[in-house]
Amino acid sequence: MTGDRILAGRGVLVTGGAAGVGRGIALACGVAGAHVVVASRGDNGRAVVDDITGRGGDATWVRCDVTVRDDVTHAVAQAVERAGGLHAVVHNATSNQSSVPHRLEEVTHELWDDHASVSLRGAYHCAQAALPALRVTQGTMIVMTSPAGVEGSATLPLYATVKGALRGFAKGLAREWAPSGITVNVVSPLAFSPAMVNAIAEDPAMEERLNRRVPLGRVGDPETDVGAAVAFLLSPDAGYVTGQTIGIDGGHFMNL
Repeated sequence: MTGDRILAGRGVLVTGGAAGVGRGIALACGVAGAHVVVASRGDNGRAVVDDITGRGGDATWVRCDVTVRDDVTHAVAQAVERAGGLHAVVHNATSNQSSVPHRLEEVTHELWDDHASVSLRGAYHCAQAALPALRVTQGTMIVMTSPAGVEGSATLPLYATVKGALRGFAKGLAREWAPSGITVNVVSPLAFSPAMVNAIAEDPAMEERLNRRVPLGRVGDPETDVGAAVAFLLSPDAGYVTGQTIGIDGGHFMNL
């Protein structure tokens, strides 16, 4: 886990911060000294704030549906008010259907809209709402992709599509925002999520199969592996990194 307070005095907004990788990132940023704004549609984000403050950190929960522009605008305003400025945005929110297997031929318009609205429209809302504040701080934005967004998925074609599209979105922003001193990167994590934990409970041998695919021999921890690395990417020390897709995955992908 990040030991130094490399994010001290910085405001960090994490969408989808109530569970899984989002929760891990929020916790790690809190440990690193940031004031973390945990944005989630449900009030389960309050528990993450309690975890951060219980460790001596600073955090605020805000109800936020990233598909609703006004919600995102409010979350950004809360970060500026509570933290004294917005230095980083991590767009982690995904559809609640993201881990539900489907075949493209059976996909409804409603399912397509659900995936696209949270991942892509949400990223668009976050970028537009945060840009004025990020210009002031010369801050950074991270969008989260996944192995499905890198290599595709036979069982999650919509999830793979939107996660792959986020890479192009981030690269475009990295070029557009560079003159303002704002960096934009993509993170592809491999870490335990609620969906993965449930799947392993149903099929205990799955964890061993996953571990064999990772050169470092294990699936990552959302906080100490993924969150700590993201905290570094949000810090001033990573200020010359932009337009990159960074795998925090134990070596699972080495050609990003």
